[in-house]
Amino acid sequence: MRTRAVLEVIALDAEDAVAARAGGADRLEVVADMAADGLTPPAAVVAAIRDAVDLPARVMLRPGDGFAAGDVNALVRQARELRAAGAEEFVFGFLGEDGGPDLAAVERLAEELDGCPWTFHRAIDRAADRDSLRKQLADLPGLDTYLTAGSARGVDDGQDVLLAEAARSGEPGYTQLLLVGGGLRLDHVPRLRAAGMDAFHVGGAVRPGGWSGPVSADAVRQWRTALDA
Repeated sequence: MRTRAVLEVIALDAEDAVAARAGGADRLEVVADMAADGLTPPAAVVAAIRDAVDLPARVMLRPGDGFAAGDVNALVRQARELRAAGAEEFVFGFLGEDGGPDLAAVERLAEELDGCPWTFHRAIDRAADRDSLRKQLADLPGLDTYLTAGSARGVDDGQDVLLAEAARSGEPGYTQLLLVGGGLRLDHVPRLRAAGMDAFHVGGAVRPGGWSGPVSADAVRQWRTALDA
């Protein structure tokens, strides 16, 4: 059993990672290009972060804006390069044109990662049927987390969905960690914590200067304090 809520912070580079650790983050999500909502980072950045901090770091596998997998063979090559650079955990998730999960792509990557833990990211918030998606992915090796706001529009609109899914924890398709992120604010935390949610994901909320500026250790510490209250 976890003794405190998980706080995951988006890191674009080693400087972000160091600040996130100083503020009390439990793990990182490593991405590039937040103008496209986070794409696969260069292997060199992953290696630098691994050298700078000992926090768990989930590395994005996403080729472009949107939720199509694109060239799956290219994704597999990237996964191999990132693992060689020290990546041990990943983030990905792809949808087909019907709004369901792209099972061929997701299963191929899961197979390549050979048991590495991974998060299915906010593609779930664009899925045609969240429940069906969860049940189709339920037995994939390594899948231990869903990053979700409950809605494509963010936590403000998705809180009721999050509460309903948290209440189903342990059911088939609902055994994975519910990691709340996407327009998340500090004032959302009390209600979500009271409902039993214990994992939170922040990016812009810990960057006072916006995405062009670094992570603030003080801002991360404010989130750490709120989650521990």
